[in-house]
Amino acid sequence: MIHIYCGDGKGKTTAAVGLAVRAAGSGLKVLFVQFLKGRVTGELSVLKAVEGITVIRAGDSTKFTYELSAEERKQLLEENQKTLDRVFEMTEKDGVDLLILDEAITAVSTDMLREETLKNYVETFAPEKELVLTGRSPERWMIDMADYVTDMEKIRHPFDQGIRARKGIEF
Repeated sequence: MIHIYCGDGKGKTTAAVGLAVRAAGSGLKVLFVQFLKGRVTGELSVLKAVEGITVIRAGDSTKFTYELSAEERKQLLEENQKTLDRVFEMTEKDGVDLLILDEAITAVSTDMLREETLKNYVETFAPEKELVLTGRSPERWMIDMADYVTDMEKIRHPFDQGIRARKGIEF
């Protein structure tokens, strides 16, 4: 089945992390892939310590996509594409039960991941496996293909008052 955690609210990655832990705790093999996240986050150390979960980070930028130069954007796109290709191979070869592509939706909407590549993969994803996509602004085809769609709606967030992300809470 295909899961989407989307929206402008907090909790998309957190929901995916929770599902990864639940799946690994039930003996499933999990591949957790993060796009567009370069800084160290609290969930990484925990996920890496859980037996049955493999974590991969695509690219290594600590900047927001709108802060990137044209050359940095091009380089990050290529790094993301290489990671996605590698993930496709790993999913088939290594018997992954649950694949989480954290921020893949945002990577597509910001042109940091080629939409056609992701769409082709989603269309051919093995029906006996679970696939999770997270991020803002999913394309219509993503929603149409998904079995679960959860929209995290922001009603209020400290960032709106100028409060920066806090370690252990937002990252």
